[in-house]
Amino acid sequence: MTTTALVSKEDARKALYKVPEAMNLLSLSRTVIYELIRSGRLRTVKEGRSRLVPATAITDYVTLLEREAGAAA
Repeated sequence: MTTTALVSKEDARKALYKVPEAMNLLSLSRTVIYELIRSGRLRTVKEGRSRLVPATAITDYVTLLEREAGAAA
């Protein structure tokens, strides 16, 4: 899956996503997103008091999942 497959055309220009947006893009709960962040599987950045997920981090996470699925097969 590529970033363009995960992100609508309108959002394709965004470089950073708020956690609720990342939740929607990845179809994961808030709890799971924060667990992925704590475990280092999903990278984030801080801007002021906001935690943001870079678009590249979402792509990297999906690539990681694909790699793990391929290794398990």
